[in-house]
Amino acid sequence: MPIKIENQASAKLPRLTEERLRKMLEFLPREHVRGIDRVRLVDTISDPRLRQPQHNQLPGLYHPRQGTQAPWLEIAIETLLPQRKPFHKRFLPRLSFNNNLAAVVFSLVAQHYHLTLRHSLKKGQLEPAIRAYTEKQLRAWGERQHGLRARLFKPLQPTFERWARTLQRRAAEEKKRNPRTSS
Repeated sequence: MPIKIENQASAKLPRLTEERLRKMLEFLPREHVRGIDRVRLVDTISDPRLRQPQHNQLPGLYHPRQGTQAPWLEIAIETLLPQRKPFHKRFLPRLSFNNNLAAVVFSLVAQHYHLTLRHSLKKGQLEPAIRAYTEKQLRAWGERQHGLRARLFKPLQPTFERWARTLQRRAAEEKKRNPRTSS
């Protein structure tokens, strides 16, 4: 049974958003999305379990199975496409909307997969496992979407990753040296 996509957002979505969302869900292995009933697109996530300032920044929320209600995903469009900000702060999120939407969807599906199908993980192992799953799926999704570009830059990828690790290490060292300026 296909996953229902409910658009309850008042914001104008980029064209073909629901079709791209459906393709993202079809891209994932069927057993990983098994049981998910629907994906709901909303303006902001308003859940009583969340603290007040947190729900404005949360891009997505996984709702696990409760009783007879099947698990479902909730995605906040206002977080991905801010409407109440100046033009220059709305432009970049609009350009990266599809990638950000894919990251949120893959992350929520990873939560579903690891919470319902992989019972061998301890609580401390859950977040790194979800992050690894999301990165793996995003990499595969990007290679599938941008085939020629992915093939062209594949030989350069180890160099880029080495540079990224070096920059992360320098940032961590800088943070250790100046703990007050990092906040």
